Amino acid sequence: MGCDNKNASGRGWRREDRSMGLNAIEVETDWQGWLDDYATRYRSIFAPDARAKAVAFHDLAVAVRERKRKLMLAGNGGSAATASHLTVDFTKQAKLRAVCFSDPALITAFANDYGFEDSLAKAVEFYADEGDALVLISVSGRSPNVLAAARYAKGRGMPVVSFTGTSRDNPLRAASDIDFFVDSRAYNIVECTHMIWLTTVVDMLMGKAEYTVS
Repeated sequence: MGCDNKNASGRGWRREDRSMGLNAIEVETDWQGWLDDYATRYRSIFAPDARAKAVAFHDLAVAVRERKRKLMLAGNGGSAATASHLTVDFTKQAKLRAVCFSDPALITAFANDYGFEDSLAKAVEFYADEGDALVLISVSGRSPNVLAAARYAKGRGMPVVSFTGTSRDNPLRAASDIDFFVDSRAYNIVECTHMIWLTTVVDMLMGKAEYTVS
């Protein structure tokens, strides 16, 4: 059995469910207000600074493509999934060869043999050719393995493009030639914004937003 009580906030109600010995409390939320606030968190996606960096990344990608070189993409967790997704899009749609370091066999072998912190740097060492560019994705901009990869790439004279968030002074931004930054500590906002920026550059390389993918 349950009973309904007026929410103390005055914004709705709460239902206390004591059936089956449970004491779950469900609180109704003002979802329209919540969503209005949530939408404002995406306000920086196409701000002037982000647009300038999208153009810079586009120009770098064109140069890499014309040299018949490649992009290398990497990240951890959700950012690794984004890297994997965009590897396909850059290669298949934009005709820019791309590889990512998200394969479980590669990750576990390199982490086992070289240590997790150096695993991505070692992957770059093995896969990089002169004229390539490295794209690193990290919400915090502080992941040790991602930073090690950036340092290695910079030591090779390789352009580094980063996608970060959380803190403006994160070290990955400082190690990058082109840095996309989301001024937010909300992981989903940061990760989704990274995805939008990356797919925008793919569409810029295509020269249009709508096209067949087959």
